[in-house]
Amino acid sequence: MAVVSVDERGRLTLPRNFGVRSTKAVVIPAGSFIVVIPLPGKPSEHAEGWLSTEKSARELKDEAERAAMMDARGRAERRSSAV
Repeated sequence: MAVVSVDERGRLTLPRNFGVRSTKAVVIPAGSFIVVIPLPGKPSEHAEGWLSTEKSARELKDEAERAAMMDARGRAERRSSAV
């Protein structure tokens, strides 16, 4: 565990001895805290053994982008109707 500070732009820096050596990570907001999951350099290569699919990487990316766009629109609509 490490205590880190957050700058005025919302950025945080993990200490070197923290053990995270990835250049990308998934950040999941979980109430009053966040969960950081480091991503491997090429996630698709690491998932080949346990994630089988007939779709190409491009098809999967397009599908993920469509789902993210629909999710963002839904969240925006919920926020605007709550105001």
